[in-house]
Amino acid sequence: MVVWSPSNDPTVVFLTHRPNFLPSAPNALADRFGAKRDAPEGSYSTLPHYDLQVLFLPGTSPNDQLAAVIPIDGDLLDRIDALARLSRAWLERPPLRDTRMTRDQRRRFRLRLRATDGRMNGATYREIAIALYGAARVETDPWKTSPLRDAVIAFVEAGKALIDGGYRQLLRHRRRT
Repeated sequence: MVVWSPSNDPTVVFLTHRPNFLPSAPNALADRFGAKRDAPEGSYSTLPHYDLQVLFLPGTSPNDQLAAVIPIDGDLLDRIDALARLSRAWLERPPLRDTRMTRDQRRRFRLRLRATDGRMNGATYREIAIALYGAARVETDPWKTSPLRDAVIAFVEAGKALIDGGYRQLLRHRRRT
């Protein structure tokens, strides 16, 4: 189980004891949490089918009456999105897709990592282009002026930035500035 730090992944849902002044509610999730991993800040677990990571705060277990703690900060919208996915699990509804990356962003992410992996293993930019786009497409233009050459070089540079820690930005929704 990959455990992301809540400071890096704002979609980690914090769970604690439900306040005593609220009526009790059946815990529909108790048996559906994945493997547990203890840490100083509590116990991490997952709802694998919902692509969701939770952190049981100290003294809290999956069998308790639960409440979510949502820190109010710049990542509030990401946290609310994760809580909406948790509510779907609670209500036994189909999971929502994680919206932090669009389908096109996922495609470009894969291309960037494939291109960087090829380059780190000694492939030329042209060989990478053939692997990504096919030989027929690469051979339609002169290589030195080909837009595919520029695209492959950009994929490799972007992939290196991801490897150097830029991947953490993928854990947050893009924000308008």
